[in-house]
Amino acid sequence: MTVRILPAVGDIDSARALTTLLSQLADTEPAPPVPDSTALLDTLARLAAESLDELPEVVLVHERIGPVPALDLIRDLVMRFPAVGVILITADTSTGVLTAAMDSGARGIIGLPLGYDALAERVQAAAAWSAGMRRHLHSGAPELYAGPGGTVVTVTGAKGGVGATVTAVQLALAARASGRSVALVDLDLQSGDVASYLDVQFRRSVADLAAISDINPRVLQDAVYTHDSGIALLLAPAEGERGEEVTDRVARQVLGALRSRHDVVVVDCGSQMNSATAAAVEMADQALLLVTPDVIAVRAAKRMVRMWDRLQIRKAEETTTVVNRFARGTEIQPSLVERVTGTKVARSAVPAAFKELQSVVDAGRLQDLDARSTVKQALWALAGELDLVVAQEGGGGGRRRKASSSDRGALTLRRRGGDRGAVTLEFAGMFPLLLVVMTILWQAVLYGYSYSLAGNAADEAARAATAAYAVNEDVAGACAAAGSEHLPGAWSGAEIDCGPAGSVMRATVEVDVPLFFPGFDAGFHVRGSAGAALEGDDG
Repeated sequence: MTVRILPAVGDIDSARALTTLLSQLADTEPAPPVPDSTALLDTLARLAAESLDELPEVVLVHERIGPVPALDLIRDLVMRFPAVGVILITADTSTGVLTAAMDSGARGIIGLPLGYDALAERVQAAAAWSAGMRRHLHSGAPELYAGPGGTVVTVTGAKGGVGATVTAVQLALAARASGRSVALVDLDLQSGDVASYLDVQFRRSVADLAAISDINPRVLQDAVYTHDSGIALLLAPAEGERGEEVTDRVARQVLGALRSRHDVVVVDCGSQMNSATAAAVEMADQALLLVTPDVIAVRAAKRMVRMWDRLQIRKAEETTTVVNRFARGTEIQPSLVERVTGTKVARSAVPAAFKELQSVVDAGRLQDLDARSTVKQALWALAGELDLVVAQEGGGGGRRRKASSSDRGALTLRRRGGDRGAVTLEFAGMFPLLLVVMTILWQAVLYGYSYSLAGNAADEAARAATAAYAVNEDVAGACAAAGSEHLPGAWSGAEIDCGPAGSVMRATVEVDVPLFFPGFDAGFHVRGSAGAALEGDDG
């Protein structure tokens, strides 16, 4: 059997040495090294989405991998990809490091400097374990493996007060209403308000999990509050200073445990970045950045995106910006936000309609927001855009609850319209105004054209009348013939008159202005006049 190996080495020299040794191993297929933890997790998630068989049998993690510490990364890998054998490469092969690596789920360690025999032995052992695990998953209980687990969505505010908590709560409610199992985590550790928005009083919080190294289902269940809506809530500590106890290690363990038990995990990260929220954003399948359409918030979003990129937490193109409190007349449009931040902007912008929220926010009952609310419809449309909701199926069972009538109404509105419905309604409202404006413009064009025709006809009539006057011919006949000749058929009923006025032959032409279409008159007239000097006149 050919053993596929994926090395994760941040140091260039170490990567080169490891690649050389791997190329010498028999029956192996080493992949190019990935440079950091983010690239490693992204690569494995992409492969797992295709098939369990696409995953490599062995992953080698160098001790200096970053930005996530090696042992934390191994713990995350083992939880998300249980059929992959993970090996730690380290210069410290003491008993303490070995024990810590095994506790994290590694299948062994390889000491530095690297040796061929030790590498070959550890790789073969990890590959054999991986093969046995995959046989078990394929034959015995394939439902136990679901790729990387549930979907983790983080919601971060570009600055305070932009609506991150409201967005996180409504996304969780939308996912739950469609029948998915949902956990909502409040990682705004100093000032989290999820409990206040959902009228919850519960003494346990995420800080109570900080001192626990092995977060098993029973321990997790003790810290989680099950809301009336069916959402599992893991709240921020009531005492803000306890937030310091929640480190990036705790955040990774907690989110890993939750995603293994729920279809969707929504994380409210607030607007202040710390080690816990940084770990959450890095782990997230979808990272949302909330912004309002004003200069201060857009600048804050740009700073946040750049900081994530500098710290190798998340790239700008992997971040989705959501514009909250949006109005069509605002100067800052989503396209400008996209250009400034370098992120992709969600199609579902949330309208500025705080009055719809005020009563339920004051009552602490955000779950009771009316399905007809434009804010709720926009946020539930956003949940659909992020694939957090699934279509309702008749007779469902298991842990899926039946959505309330208001929830089903909001989901139906989202599915049947979304942004296209909003655009259609807006266009329908604007169409009469557009029609009136176009009609006025067209009538103005007809008026101007009629005036031009009258002036040109008068000029020609004056010249013809002057020539007839000079030879004593019929001045009126020549005037009328010349003027009529230069008028189109729809304007042929014009009144044309010529006569001498001192030394000048004066001509006037009065034509009817059509109403909308030539030939359809409504009593509007324009008059054109012109003059020509009488030849041979002394006076």
